[in-house]
Amino acid sequence: MFSTKIALYDGAMGTMIQNYAKKNKLEEEEYRGERFKDWTCNVKGNNDMLSITQPQIIQGIYRQYLVEGGSDLIGTNTFSSTTIAMGDYEMEPYAYELNYEGARLAREVCDELTAEDPSKPRFVVGAIGPTNRTASISPSVEDPAARNVTFDELVDTYFEQVVGLMDGGADILMVETIFDTLNAKAALYAIGEYLEFSGLDVPIFISGTLVDQSGRTLSGQTGEAFYASIRHTKPMCVGLNCALGAKHMVPFVERVSKAAECFVLVYSNAGLPNVMGGYDDTPEVMAEDNKVFFENGWINMVGGCCGSTPPHIKAIREMAEKFKPRPLPPTTRPKMWLSGLEDLKVEDVHNHLGLPFLNVGERCNIAGSIKFKKLIMAGDYGSAMDIAKKQVEDGAHVIDINVDDGLLDGLAAMQKFVKIAVTEPEIAKAPFMLDASKFEIVMAGLKWCQGKCIVNSISLKVGEELFIEHATLLRKHGAAVVVMAFDEQGQAATEEEKVRICKRSYDILVNKVRFPPEDIVFDPNVLTIGTGLEEHANYGVDFINATKRIKEECPYVKISGGISNLSFGFRGVTKIRESIHAVFLHHAILDAGMDVGIVNAKEMLATGEVEPELRKAADALFQPKP
Repeated sequence: MFSTKIALYDGAMGTMIQNYAKKNKLEEEEYRGERFKDWTCNVKGNNDMLSITQPQIIQGIYRQYLVEGGSDLIGTNTFSSTTIAMGDYEMEPYAYELNYEGARLAREVCDELTAEDPSKPRFVVGAIGPTNRTASISPSVEDPAARNVTFDELVDTYFEQVVGLMDGGADILMVETIFDTLNAKAALYAIGEYLEFSGLDVPIFISGTLVDQSGRTLSGQTGEAFYASIRHTKPMCVGLNCALGAKHMVPFVERVSKAAECFVLVYSNAGLPNVMGGYDDTPEVMAEDNKVFFENGWINMVGGCCGSTPPHIKAIREMAEKFKPRPLPPTTRPKMWLSGLEDLKVEDVHNHLGLPFLNVGERCNIAGSIKFKKLIMAGDYGSAMDIAKKQVEDGAHVIDINVDDGLLDGLAAMQKFVKIAVTEPEIAKAPFMLDASKFEIVMAGLKWCQGKCIVNSISLKVGEELFIEHATLLRKHGAAVVVMAFDEQGQAATEEEKVRICKRSYDILVNKVRFPPEDIVFDPNVLTIGTGLEEHANYGVDFINATKRIKEECPYVKISGGISNLSFGFRGVTKIRESIHAVFLHHAILDAGMDVGIVNAKEMLATGEVEPELRKAADALFQPKP
């Protein structure tokens, strides 16, 4: 399957339960069953509950999809089986049991049918829905920083669900119908923790939902940004489901197919809902609408979502059998693939000056902007958002966020800024760099970001053990990381020290932590030059030389630095500072391979814009001194 034939998933569970209810009595009494006959609130509509109270109905639906539809994989009746979603029915304590029973019933039918025909094995897919809350979107029109669930709460509820599904016999775990990628990242984090604790290796499927023809999730991400945000979990299969009919999903499935490095799935609705909320596409129409996916070789697995039934799945199967599945794409050079609402491959970026360089906007940094500091200290986050928005307009690819100040609660400020920023499309389209001197502050911010961020920074200054602990946590969250050229002895100032510390850090990260090397950004310390002090004379040259050597000795890494540090000796003389920066970046980027810098993009100059006398003077700063 997947590589030799297009695998067949099942169709809608809810539609089948509704169809059953049209022909049989399925009211409040039947939902409750004997066990919950005296329950304190109405439970009709809690379809997951039927795995406990009416198991014969659920098992019958599983069987129909496997026998009549011909499905290879069956999704468990556990879409809402989390403590959070079960809160609507006051059934939080039954979350584990719902997942266990939903998976167990599917396991029994799959094993029975596989025993009858071992040449056609059937697999249980543990279905993990999005919950009825969203971590990226405020429930309050008045307060954009408000949330009704946290990342850690989602992790806890998903972990319990995963345990129940696996105990019940799931072969695969599928995080599906993702309208908010942050919720999905919490589910995937919980799965990762379970797999680590259990020592198991279970395939992960991930399916997002693009809510309309804009091609974005409810929380605003494009399909490519969604994929970039979750690819660190190494899914076996990724794709799209729900919200749209197959013919409306065509451009978006094509884009996901081009982006994904793994197998691709799609299970659309049976068209768009009619005025009564039903779905009108016949099995033949739905199969024909799915044909474009097969003809173009875009997918490896197909099924149906809302409105689909076993006859729909049978028709899709008969159509899919005529075509070959999508081949896995060839392995290519690894790239740092960031995301906000939109995706960004760092190696493919050229800035507004035409240089192969990632502009990280510096103005949302308390240490780098007096205006920003005053706004944050005054609690004026709305005006602070205007600064962030202006940076993107001026050419920043990534927004650096730093709220470090001794008189400020950095933990609260970082979380509030990020929670508001992710709701502003003109800001949130760019990835974030979360910047703090305390690791707990960047972690707090990271848990409110649905995209793939850069964390700035960690270093060996804290010792190897804690360095590994921090890096491991960031890897699990899928963040890229800035690593400062510090160790237990202090800051690297010379070329040799910069290279030594970065190489040592690289070896630990890649070999011990298994951190993706393309997600490592070294900051070999941009230090102040032009001060007249002899010990500072070679700081610029040492940085450039070290950059070249680090790139050679540490494959796929990026090199960054805080460019304004370079010219602190000329504070107040903007023209000179900008000229020094322009000449430095010309040498560091084009001669040595520097990739990233924290800059004020609006004030960046091309070397051709620097006055000849200033350029000559600046060039002299980057010549080796005896």
